Amino acid sequence: MRRYLRMLLACALFALLSALYVFSQFASSLERATGRTDGRAQRGDGRQGAGKAAQKSGPGDQHWYNRYILRDEKPSRAGGSRQEPVHLAVVACGQRLDETLTMLKSAVALGRQPLHFHIFAEDELHSGFRAALEVWPGPGRSRYNYTLYPITFPADNAAEWKKLFKPCASQRLFLPIILKDVDSLLYVDTDILFLRPVEDLWSLLAHFNSSQLAAMAPEHEEPRIAWYSRFARHPYYGKTGLNSGVMLMNMTRIREKHFKNDMTSVALRWKDLLIPLLQKYKLNITWGDQDLLNIIFHHNPESLFLVPCQWNYRPDHCIYGSNCVPAEQEGVFILHGNRGVYHDEKQPSFRAVYQAFQRVRKGWGAGLALWVMLSLSQYTCMYHK
Repeated sequence: MRRYLRMLLACALFALLSALYVFSQFASSLERATGRTDGRAQRGDGRQGAGKAAQKSGPGDQHWYNRYILRDEKPSRAGGSRQEPVHLAVVACGQRLDETLTMLKSAVALGRQPLHFHIFAEDELHSGFRAALEVWPGPGRSRYNYTLYPITFPADNAAEWKKLFKPCASQRLFLPIILKDVDSLLYVDTDILFLRPVEDLWSLLAHFNSSQLAAMAPEHEEPRIAWYSRFARHPYYGKTGLNSGVMLMNMTRIREKHFKNDMTSVALRWKDLLIPLLQKYKLNITWGDQDLLNIIFHHNPESLFLVPCQWNYRPDHCIYGSNCVPAEQEGVFILHGNRGVYHDEKQPSFRAVYQAFQRVRKGWGAGLALWVMLSLSQYTCMYHK
């Protein structure tokens, strides 16, 4: 009993610290927004990204990825010099519109640097994204641009890719091929919430060594209860595998590297690696594209920059007892509500944070942070026997 009480207290403490950080960031964000009088409202650089790739594609180019088109790109309002935007990508299918918008809202609310959203979504969701993203209030709307893309996979096995694990999730594997003129990109799942400015994670790109091209967090901290170490039927990274819900990429390096693999003695480019990898392992993988990424980085561990679990904090980090020490010491930086915990009663603290961001309608002020603090003061992680 005492053990559970200690774990409950630890989770409650770092949840409260994270909420305090959210409060301070929102307060400073509001001050910056209201004090801006010199016309320096920042927007993402709308000329970067997939638009250039689409413009370069001629009629004779039959590559499947050139079917992507540029949509809803807004010119920058910034005068004078512009800060380069953080490029943030997400893939949304099915009933994920509201969840995706809540994730984007958290990125805008806490960030200081301009953002460019690359939103890959089913066609029927595009109007919903436009309607929401065009009416966000002034201080938030001035910080981002966005581009909408259709969901497209290689024609030969498009249906197979689309149904891999969750609908459309494997689209992320093709981002380096599609966004040919984007140098670096942060991919996140729809059920992510930023509790620190996006640029704090983005800044880790500068810490990559010459061989590293992507950053992810471990799937678990404890091998004895980790999924990959107990159940995987394929190679995986390290002792516990990787979780791909948050993936920071130097896409130029990904496009240029020749990856070692267990299919041929010849190292393969990213664009040549994915399809044969799926064909070899499709009967052995459970988590779809995440498993394929684990296989790739198992054979190329020097290419990965491993980030602490607080950058991808999930229910798994407290459902069997608190096992993310960095989060206990410094707080949660990114909340990942997998297992559907934003929408049920199993993890009230996760749901409380989600609802706080979801309820922001008319402003980006400290009221949201206060709501988060009050919510988190009532809840902590739930432990299941």
